[in-house]
Amino acid sequence: MEQFDTPKAKLLVDRWFALSIGNSRLHWATFIGNDLHRTWNTPHLSIAEVQAIIETQLTQNPDLYIASVVPAQCQYWERYPFAHVITLKQVPLKGLYPTLGIDRALAVWGAIDTVGCPVLVIDAGTALTFTGADGTQQLVGGAILPGLGLQFQFLHQATAALPDLGDRLTEQHHLPPRWALNTTDAIASGILYTFLAGLRDFVTAWWQQFPNSPVLLRGGDSERLYAYLTAYDPALASRVTIEPELIFWGLRSLREWGAASRE
Repeated sequence: MEQFDTPKAKLLVDRWFALSIGNSRLHWATFIGNDLHRTWNTPHLSIAEVQAIIETQLTQNPDLYIASVVPAQCQYWERYPFAHVITLKQVPLKGLYPTLGIDRALAVWGAIDTVGCPVLVIDAGTALTFTGADGTQQLVGGAILPGLGLQFQFLHQATAALPDLGDRLTEQHHLPPRWALNTTDAIASGILYTFLAGLRDFVTAWWQQFPNSPVLLRGGDSERLYAYLTAYDPALASRVTIEPELIFWGLRSLREWGAASRE
């Protein structure tokens, strides 16, 4: 796959890959040492496609650090001898519970590594998640609900006549009228305004407990959600920062910790 091609000048000893296996896609990054070189996304891959990448694109044997919420996809990479599958036990956050998603844990750890703590991370992907840590790097907890796309999809699937507006609204970054006069706007209004009200409620509650805490937004819907949030509550949106690479920062931090422990 051509995404893995790197100019010979970049084939350095400390070149490595990060892979975040999400529910919908694979998220990739190339690092040169601690510097992020490039990111890209691919669909989930078949075992034959993974083997082809290992045999043709990873011939320089770079380290591959993996965080996965899809075990079947992760298993395909385990045959690569330089793969490092990161688990919760390796994330130094305090108070982790066994079923916490590794993506949530790494995103919070990446946030702590870049902006400090306390910190709240909002992941706007297939699911919308809130995950926070306090000033002692202790997990405070969080919440999970269906993401924007799933909410539109579920409403369509569970009804006989309502359309699926998810794809139609992907490029639309303005809010619909709250009091709609057609079915399309009524669906968009119902989902978006309650979605944003819930987001504001969680963020406001977080700031009541941690008044000056950074709030970071990541995930595939982050740009769209931030645009909606700006229209809905500009003052709140101005205090939220989009940081798409949090999981990669978390993987980078754990790689540094591992390198330090070997010295």
